[in-house]
Parts: sequence; C-alpha cells; structure tokens
Amino acid sequence: MTVAYAVDGRRATIRLARPAQLNALDGPTLDALAARFGEAAADDRVGVVVLTGSGERAFCTGADLREQEAFLRRPHDYYAWMGRFIAAIDAIRGCPKPVVARLNGIVVGGGNELNLACDLAVLVDDAYIRHVGPSHGSLPSGGATQWLPIFLGDRRAREMLLLNREIPARQALDWGLVNRVVPRAELDAAVDDYCAELLAKMPEISRATRAQLDFWRDLSWSLTIRMAREWLTLHAASDEVREGLAAFAEKRPVDYEALRRRLEGDGAAGSEEAS
Repeated sequence: MTVAYAVDGRRATIRLARPAQLNALDGPTLDALAARFGEAAADDRVGVVVLTGSGERAFCTGADLREQEAFLRRPHDYYAWMGRFIAAIDAIRGCPKPVVARLNGIVVGGGNELNLACDLAVLVDDAYIRHVGPSHGSLPSGGATQWLPIFLGDRRAREMLLLNREIPARQALDWGLVNRVVPRAELDAAVDDYCAELLAKMPEISRATRAQLDFWRDLSWSLTIRMAREWLTLHAASDEVREGLAAFAEKRPVDYEALRRRLEGDGAAGSEEAS
C-alpha cells in the first residue's frame, strides 16, 4: 500500500505511505493518490480532506528518482508518467471538499506541487520547502512554474525556482507558501483546528468559493500543462537528466561545468556546419 486512506467522522485523511523513500512519487503512488481523492470526493459523509505523509523526515520529496532512471532508456514512457502526475494534481484541485496539507517534514519538488494544490497548509517548524529542477535535471512544471508567481510574486518565484535554495519553515510562512508553522508536537492540533473551522461552514458555499478562488490557478495550469508534458517527455533522456540521476546515484555533486562544455562543443559543431 503506497497511500493510506481513513475516514473519521467527516474528515478523510490521505497519507503517502512510503517513508523509506521519503514519500517519493512513483506511478502506483500517483494512481492511488488520485483514486483516494476520488473516494473522498464521492463520499457525502466527508466534509474535509487532510493530505499528509508518513514518518517525520518528509511530507514528499517529489518524483521517485529510481523510477525516473528507466526513462533514460525509454523516454517516451515519461509521457504516461506525467499523465499520472497531472491526474493526481487534478484530483486534489478538483476535490469538492476543502483540502488541508499536513506537512510533516521536508517538502521538495513535486511534494510542494501537491502542497500548492491544497487549500490550506500547516508545516512543522523544523522542515523546509525546496525546488531543485535546474540543480538536478527536472522542470518544475506540475504546478510550481504556474502557481508560485501567484503565491509569491514574480521575483520570489524566480528566486525559488532558479536558485533552488531551501526555504526554511518561518520564511515559507512569511512568503505565503503555508498558512501556519508549528512545533512538531502541535502539528495535529493545528490541523484539527483548521478541519473543525472548515466543517463549521456551509458546504455548497465553500465549494463555490473555492471554485472562484481557483480562477488564476486554473487559467495558468490549463494554458501550460500540456506543453510542459510534451517538453518533459522530450527531455527525459537528455544529458542534463542523465547527469542529475548519475550524481544522485553516485552521491556526488552534479558536474555543471561538463554540461556547459558539452553545449559549447555542440555550438562549435553547429557553426562549422553552417560555414
């Protein structure tokens, strides 16, 4: 089981259940995530949904890099994987009940895109949020490039996505990435407070309010995600992805200079052909 699901009263809890992999997202996990949100959406008993991770180290660290290695050999398969990721994000975004992100640990890459798809978020004070695409070989296009400018403003979004620095919990709160930051011992109480408040509201008005609030997120998503999926598929076996995955597997820094020298070589070859 990669995703656990439980209903207690009017609250459904959906829990990523891969703590040994820091709750990384592989294909089966994405499918289960979409299915569990579908269950919560269809269950009239449920009035609020909590999305969280197992363990204390991580909420979610994005794509499972072990699985991503297979796309070096069969890059076209990435297209199907990205479709599964989009379906999981859409299941969160399209849930007719408010969704609270219970961020129990670090939030990285696609993990933050899950967070951005939720309505409210509570983060433990000893964690951080980070995107790593240009550092490790992936494009943050499942919500981050579309939504971070809305959440943070253009300059901070560029800082986060181009520099790839860790955003500590208190900074994440100041920037608007989360609603509350609490000590780990107070995490459940803070989530309980949000759930109780959300349940003490009219469900149909809440649903309609969320639909209107999503206008800008829906617009940016719908205009870009198909092209992002195409580009990521073409890029799945690129030198940059290959180097990023090799560096991860070998536990070494990425050789950015070698990648730049390779580009210089490609450019020189192109100039000679043109002449």
